[in-house]
Amino acid sequence: MTATDLASLIVAIASVSAVVLLAFGLVAITNTLKEVRLAVKLLRTETVPVVLELGETVRTANDELERVDTLLVTAESISGTVDSASRLAYLVFSNPVIKVLALLSGTGRAARSFHRTRVR
Repeated sequence: MTATDLASLIVAIASVSAVVLLAFGLVAITNTLKEVRLAVKLLRTETVPVVLELGETVRTANDELERVDTLLVTAESISGTVDSASRLAYLVFSNPVIKVLALLSGTGRAARSFHRTRVR
């Protein structure tokens, strides 16, 4: 066996070893890709319904927010109306009530004064 034959044999063994190692690597990569495909398929089957349900929940929440906004606008309107009515009632009734109380107070003083002078 010459040096050339020995070198050829070493190269052939190294080539076969490299091919075997690459084959094992390709098998491992293929198995990993199959598992990744299964995981992605499982992820799709589980997440798509969740995302659809989430979209429905967001739409429902938006509808409820619109209802609450309408209620707040109505409450503000009622509050403004009550505020205006109470201001109007104050303006209308405060002066006559003050005058009636003053009249009653004056009448009470006069009656007490009159009663004191009659008792003496």
